[in-house]
Amino acid sequence: MIGKLTGRIEYRSEDHVLIDVRGVGYIVYCSDRTLAGLPGNGEPVSLYTELLVREDLMQLFGFPSLLEKEWHRLLISVQGIGAKASMAILGTLGAEGVGRAITLGDIAAIKAAKGIGPKTAQRVVHELKDKAPGVMALGGTLAQASGQALPEVIDPDPDPAPSPAPKSAPRANAGAAAQSDALSALSNLGYGPSEAATAVAQAAQDDPEADTSGLIRSALKLLAPKD
Repeated sequence: MIGKLTGRIEYRSEDHVLIDVRGVGYIVYCSDRTLAGLPGNGEPVSLYTELLVREDLMQLFGFPSLLEKEWHRLLISVQGIGAKASMAILGTLGAEGVGRAITLGDIAAIKAAKGIGPKTAQRVVHELKDKAPGVMALGGTLAQASGQALPEVIDPDPDPAPSPAPKSAPRANAGAAAQSDALSALSNLGYGPSEAATAVAQAAQDDPEADTSGLIRSALKLLAPKD
């Protein structure tokens, strides 16, 4: 199983890139959002990958973070959501956006992805809503791991400089870590996973740039008893 590729971009198409890893080219399919955040041809790149295997097909899908890869794995577990639909949803919302939409029950946000109808969007929210708090809680761990080398990494030639993470990864990792820390703090205060996740997701949606302290303050206001 190939879990991560590190190499140089040989060329890019509208839905995939060819990554040269020590002379071996890997075709990796990515969402529009991920493709937009990748460097140019000839530049170093690292992507986490998921291998799709069928009787007549083998495809690699690439993600800038482990959090996005985890959401992809959950999305394709929903009936009617294949790899293409998952990439469309992630391309439209990003990993954090998917988590917020599912936690808040925002069917319209999921439906905004190309090729996703209202019934499918409703099924995604219904089947994954209970799993969203767990993914949010793992956000900090996954973000930290995204900056570390994994046993599955395939290294490029030793001469080039170390490959940086895709441009979109650092901000996504920071946001995921802040949400994870805020969720942990609320759990320590006695709030249940579901209500804590909903409050943190709403706070993050209201202020995408908020740090952990800001998310906690906003979430506590949302959780405060209403007169």
